[in-house]
Amino acid sequence: MTKHIPTLSLTEMVKNKVVRFSFYRDQVLWYETEDGFLFPVPLEDTGTAMFKAEDKAIYFMRYIRKHTDYVLSAKRDGRNSN
Repeated sequence: MTKHIPTLSLTEMVKNKVVRFSFYRDQVLWYETEDGFLFPVPLEDTGTAMFKAEDKAIYFMRYIRKHTDYVLSAKRDGRNSN
């Protein structure tokens, strides 16, 4: 789903920034950082948590890090990250 490779560090993506809900598909909430990086939040990880349409990016650091690692690994291995 991510259309571009992250160019900012994880800290730069989350420090004093927000994420916005983009869409839901196949048991996954997709959020987007202010910098345009789309990342998934699997429903199986949410438990009873409340997910807002807009929230502090720092709260989503775990998911952003995980997807950033996936995208960069896919690029290194020559796989399509979509």
